Amino acid sequence: MASIRRGWKAKGDEPARIQHTYRQIGWFGLALAAGGLVWALPAPEGLRAVGHRYLALLTSLVVMFVTEPVPLPLIMAAGGCGLALLGIGTPERIWTAYAHPVVFFVLGCLMMANVAERVGLTRRLGRLLVRHCGTNVVKFSFASCMVLGTAAAFMHDVSALTIGLMAVLPLLRRAGISPGSPTGIFVVLAMAFSSSAGGMGTLVGGGRNMVAAGLLRDLTGERISFFQWAVYAMPAALVAIPAVWGALYLVFRPDPTLHFSPTDAEGKTGGLTADEKRTLAVIALIFLGFFTRGWHGQDYSVLVVAGAVLLTALGLVEWDFLNERTEWAVSFLVFGGGISLGQAMHYTGVAEYLAGAFLPLFEGRGWFALFLGVGILASLLTQLMANVATAALIMPIAVPVATMAGINPVIVTMALGMFTSFAYLLVVGCPPNVVAYSAGYFRTRDLMRGGIVAQPAGILVTAAAAYLWWSLIGLV
Repeated sequence: MASIRRGWKAKGDEPARIQHTYRQIGWFGLALAAGGLVWALPAPEGLRAVGHRYLALLTSLVVMFVTEPVPLPLIMAAGGCGLALLGIGTPERIWTAYAHPVVFFVLGCLMMANVAERVGLTRRLGRLLVRHCGTNVVKFSFASCMVLGTAAAFMHDVSALTIGLMAVLPLLRRAGISPGSPTGIFVVLAMAFSSSAGGMGTLVGGGRNMVAAGLLRDLTGERISFFQWAVYAMPAALVAIPAVWGALYLVFRPDPTLHFSPTDAEGKTGGLTADEKRTLAVIALIFLGFFTRGWHGQDYSVLVVAGAVLLTALGLVEWDFLNERTEWAVSFLVFGGGISLGQAMHYTGVAEYLAGAFLPLFEGRGWFALFLGVGILASLLTQLMANVATAALIMPIAVPVATMAGINPVIVTMALGMFTSFAYLLVVGCPPNVVAYSAGYFRTRDLMRGGIVAQPAGILVTAAAAYLWWSLIGLV
């Protein structure tokens, strides 16, 4: 996947270079001023000084996320430096997060997708999608997002998105849909958001679901089976996918007259080649590892990276190709930096402070108010914290609140798994955002612009679906 090349490109145009430099300095100055203003304000009562410094740094970084005076990987690297320079964390603690297992999981998924492209599987999948979803780009986007979102519930949202994205990107290029165009932004973002929304559907759709269910067992002894989670959450996922797709359509207004080339759907693709069969066998082995994780205990990251190593050892891809095509900086700096910032939000006490101030507002107001309150808080915190960490932070606070109010603690457990699917405001919010960003079709401000509409749309539709469906099946 090729990333967008940010910044000044006309190397021979000296006035343009100077103008771009001044613009960069201006945005940097604005970011530092915003952070300095937060630092100058009195610290909120109950928040430690280190937490106050963290909020000041976070304010500066958010301004830079929107303005991008330098490429996003460098902004996230600067975030790590800021954590150290402000005494928020030690270098060991800060930089270790940049090599978190989730980072390697995203990296492994990108490698697997590049191998699939190399052997021709993504071309085959792209033709299959066009044949069944049609050539009209907008109609294709809706149908493929429904398929992708549903698949994300059963094969992990990152895996589903990575495979789907690598099949669709060549179609976009052949149709002349360029990076930065409204249609290009819409198609790629819709795939990412739909994958995240669909991931809430079953326990294996995302790590947040399994962590929330595991914490419920640890705190109360109550278990949620794979079947139960699917019954509770899958209907909401199936209505959330078109909701976030529709919200993005309203924001970006893709060109409804654009079509993919008819040749993308024509003719027989023939039988699978030997390389394709070997690649599919390794991918199937990885997914088998996903579903049997409770037996072997290996992390997802180990499985996908080992799969990439095996594919290279089998001669299905050359290391030079894999090294050139894999977005190393996006994986390590962008997502690793997001994890580091999220961990800092936890150990500085900022996340706990926000949870402690927010959740009591919904105490004693019934199950739906608590469900919605926990969900909204989780969806906001997970913009910077890993959704797994968000679940781990909120569950010990929310479960006692629910129990004392006589509310089934399964309600808050489902809220954490479902609403953390809507991390749509920042690239670092969840792995699907990072994978989609590496394609180079949108900038961080585009994601935020779409997420401001798609996030509340997803939350409202999910809440309404849960209210109606759970009342019907007797969960509440």
